[in-house]
Amino acid sequence: MTFLKEENCFTPFSEVLDNGDLPDLFTYPFYYEPHPIAIQAATELQRYLQGHEGQINQYGLGLRDKPTNGKMFGVLVVKNVKGELGYLSAYSGEIYERDAHEIFVPPVYDKFQKAGYFLTKSEGLNELNRTIEKLEASEEYIEVKSRLQQIKAKNNRKLQLERDLKLKRRDKRRSERKKLKYQLEASAFDKLLSDQNQESINDKFFIREYAIYLESEAESLQLSFDKLQGEIDSLKTERKSMSVALQDWLFAQYVFLDADGAEKDVRDIFNEWKIEIPPSGAGDCAAPKLLHFAYRNKLKPLALAEFWWGASPSSKVRRHGYYYPACRSKCEPILGHMLRGLEVAPNPMLINPAIGKEIKVVYEDEFMAVINKPPEFLSVPGKSIKDSVDARMKARYPDATGPLIVHRLDMSTSGIMLIAKTKDVHQNLQEQFVKRQVKKTYVALLDGIVKGEKGSVDLPLRVDLDNRPFQLVCYEHGKQALTNWEVIERRGDKTLIRFFPITGRTHQLRVHAAHQVGLNTPIVGDDLYGKKGERLCLHAASIAFKHPASGESVSYSVPHGF
Repeated sequence: MTFLKEENCFTPFSEVLDNGDLPDLFTYPFYYEPHPIAIQAATELQRYLQGHEGQINQYGLGLRDKPTNGKMFGVLVVKNVKGELGYLSAYSGEIYERDAHEIFVPPVYDKFQKAGYFLTKSEGLNELNRTIEKLEASEEYIEVKSRLQQIKAKNNRKLQLERDLKLKRRDKRRSERKKLKYQLEASAFDKLLSDQNQESINDKFFIREYAIYLESEAESLQLSFDKLQGEIDSLKTERKSMSVALQDWLFAQYVFLDADGAEKDVRDIFNEWKIEIPPSGAGDCAAPKLLHFAYRNKLKPLALAEFWWGASPSSKVRRHGYYYPACRSKCEPILGHMLRGLEVAPNPMLINPAIGKEIKVVYEDEFMAVINKPPEFLSVPGKSIKDSVDARMKARYPDATGPLIVHRLDMSTSGIMLIAKTKDVHQNLQEQFVKRQVKKTYVALLDGIVKGEKGSVDLPLRVDLDNRPFQLVCYEHGKQALTNWEVIERRGDKTLIRFFPITGRTHQLRVHAAHQVGLNTPIVGDDLYGKKGERLCLHAASIAFKHPASGESVSYSVPHGF
């Protein structure tokens, strides 16, 4: 396929398109389905990537250390001043040897330009790092540090031994006082107390002086170590100061336009969001690069799409060729500025998805209720949308006391929820959840064929702080998440599966299904970890627990409908 490239990276479509199919509003970048014309642009870029895969990795468009890892790419459909339709291409991250791939728009600021300020200062930081590493690896430093640690450890043992003897002498004095209190005359007992008090003072004085004596034994070695460590600490302080100054300077170079031509650098943009220090890499994502280039070259933005290309990182769920929204931590403040002056599609997350939907009651008595939550229905009120299971239940049971919601389901997940009508019932049911006495079963339709008939997924999870509400697999800071599963049936290229969650982490089943180390097969309709569809095919099908009043074992189930 031949790409006709202009000097400004504008790429005409390889086939004539009907301008009548153009979108009326620009893409809302944080939750969207790509417009067909953006999909066409992405498809053409993907063909280019397929034809230049080895060359792209060679020139660093993959991760330098792990070139087999994937990367986020983006396309921006635009019109030029002649009214011609085309698109721009970009990818998230830093650029190396950009001249080899002129199809991609340049960075907002090219920090890797030869002999530039950033590289010059970075080399100064690297030189400091090398000097620090050399000092910390020197024989003198290692020997002095090791000897000092050994002497301190030996002295601490000696001092602790004396402290233990001091405590034994104290206990002995206490025992003696207790034994002789009623055997000695008052004057004799007073003398005993006076002598013991002096012994206590002597012990404290000895411990203090002994500690000073032990420290003096290591004094010359400590001075030698302090001199060496002081030199290292001074260089680290200098390094930190240089790094902060360079980072601040770099943020000032990332100046972004909005649709009306107003400029603002990264520092000012994030300050508006009450964020003093922008996250590292802010401004290097695909979407800001594309919009900035379009504004600077008088190109009218029409539609945006970003997709992942290549292998998934170990922590996140990223599937080859799937579309993803712009990230929140880095892009939301920047795009908030850049989209001013554009007519942008409304945020669909501000539209109440529960309008026209009813909650069916499966069972109820004077103590509790079991309901069937529809898909795309909040369990509790959100920041903007108040309609929820909680709000509907409060309206249905106005005399209920205490919290009504015992546990939650994701907005997109349908199925069984428990409602407590009294505070005591709520406490009883929640305690059963905490003790894992409640048995829940979910049914899901997966977008692919799962290998095997049953098994377990054990992947610890935590929230992606840079891109809420996405969850990450994190072995260092994540909470344990365990899911058992079994296949119900296979339907063509889909798998109907039953999940038995042992823990109840946010998005647990969705991540365990989609992650490459889990089932590696996302749930049908998963707009976060798979492909958006008519609905998320995940349903809380059954629940078993002890009735909070009778103590009898009860269970309830509702069909999934997919």
